[in-house]
Amino acid sequence: MLTNLYIENIAVIEKTNIEFSRGLNVLTGETGAGKSIVIDAISAVLGRRTSRELVRTGAQSAFVSATFSEIGDTALRMLTDLGYTTEDGQLIIEREFTLSGKNNCRINGRPAPVSALREVGRFLINIHGQHESYELMSPDLHIGYIDALGGHQSELDKYRAEFAHYKELSRILSQKDSDDRERARRADLLSFQIEELESADLQIGEAEALTEERNILANSQRLRELLSSANFYLSGDGGELPGALSLLSDSSDTVSAASQLMPSVETTSERIQNAYYELQDIASDISSALESIEDDPQRLEEIELRLDLISKLQKKYGDTAEEILRYLEDIRAELDAINRFAEDREQLLLEQQESFALCTSLATDLSEKRRTVAERFSQQVALEMRNLDMPSAKIEVSQLNCPLCENGIDVVEFLVSTNAGEPPKPVAKVASGGELSRMMLAIKNVLSRSDPTDTLIFDEVDSGISGSAARRVGDALKRVSTQCQSLCVTHLPQIAALADSHYLIKKSEHEGRTFTKVTPLTFEGRVEELARIIGGVEIGDAAYDYARELLSENTNNN
Repeated sequence: MLTNLYIENIAVIEKTNIEFSRGLNVLTGETGAGKSIVIDAISAVLGRRTSRELVRTGAQSAFVSATFSEIGDTALRMLTDLGYTTEDGQLIIEREFTLSGKNNCRINGRPAPVSALREVGRFLINIHGQHESYELMSPDLHIGYIDALGGHQSELDKYRAEFAHYKELSRILSQKDSDDRERARRADLLSFQIEELESADLQIGEAEALTEERNILANSQRLRELLSSANFYLSGDGGELPGALSLLSDSSDTVSAASQLMPSVETTSERIQNAYYELQDIASDISSALESIEDDPQRLEEIELRLDLISKLQKKYGDTAEEILRYLEDIRAELDAINRFAEDREQLLLEQQESFALCTSLATDLSEKRRTVAERFSQQVALEMRNLDMPSAKIEVSQLNCPLCENGIDVVEFLVSTNAGEPPKPVAKVASGGELSRMMLAIKNVLSRSDPTDTLIFDEVDSGISGSAARRVGDALKRVSTQCQSLCVTHLPQIAALADSHYLIKKSEHEGRTFTKVTPLTFEGRVEELARIIGGVEIGDAAYDYARELLSENTNNN
């Protein structure tokens, strides 16, 4: 369950720290005080999408930290799968997000991607907002509630994996059956390209070697001049002008003679001698290079033609020889696949038929389980709705077959009747806003018995509810909180009075800035807050009396 929530620089909340308890935790406050911001902060730390508008004006980043204890088995398994562990049964999730959109997330102090927060978070907290009530008006979402109650996720995952395989096989077959003439044109093109590349017999490194040879042939005269000059500087002209080698030899002889008189320069003499031998080798290399230079216009023309061919191939098939040869391998395989089309198509068709049969079998089994669960769902939700001051409510689950789709072979829609004598009709046609809220609460109450999450959050599910229905809704929330920790944002005193822990969210101004503070209320503080909710602007004695009465009833019932 959620034990602590720390919020920093989110909207009007500069800093606040909230300690939650077991049972029913209620948050109240005036409209605009920041109740929804607390829910937004929890959503953020659960890895859900955030907006830069959430960052408090003047701050560069926002930060949320949530501490959980008594982690459920499902959440623990997910943590293990993601490579994280808990410490002393405690889990701390942190998220910082900036104006630039950067996220810095941690799970028990270790860096984590936002996706990891999202994966773990869905097994820690389930947030039910007012908008979810209106999801009941979308029939395509109804099947999810039946699967949730039935615990069908593993069966659904297995079916969807096979259905994805079936769709992929169907796509490949459709592509193969597209146009015989197009396939023939493609085969002709591939055959031409293969012949062109094979006849070119391109070699890796060939272009580089040919470019170097071309540069030598095209600049043979200049190369001779440069190398001849270098040779002259090393070897001289063989007559009056000595080269570096002759001078170095004389220097070696002179230092060698000096070493007879001064032994310390003997090593210098050896170094000069070694330099002489090294220059001899260099001179030999230059002479060999000079002798290798030829004037061969015919060879130069051959190289130019070959490089031109390679350039054309690179423009058509790839920037390098490696890329061109890889392309050749690919088109050989594609042409082979086209040539084996009939054989492949027959095999694919067989695989598709087998996959379709398996999909149908899996979907049929899932459909039968849904039908069983739907009966239980209808009975339990109808009972909960009657407990929510809808005594004549009836709910039926319409389950019709359809062609194979993402959810199997079922189209599920909830039909409801809220008045005696009226046949059940689609939810969107008969339910008011208040009835939608109560119906969703009834469904959540039923689902909570099999929900793997440890904490449920109800964000203003009391919309459109008043009078005796408000107390019934409060009783339902109280029942849910006995099975798992519950947080509820409410405007109704009948619900707030049932809280095990009550928090006041209050907004104030200081030096032109708005600040929101979250305060746990004592008994007298709760009386004051309930009286405010009851009395509005002017709070009379009757409001205080009624507030104490509500709290006393809750204390006596507990």
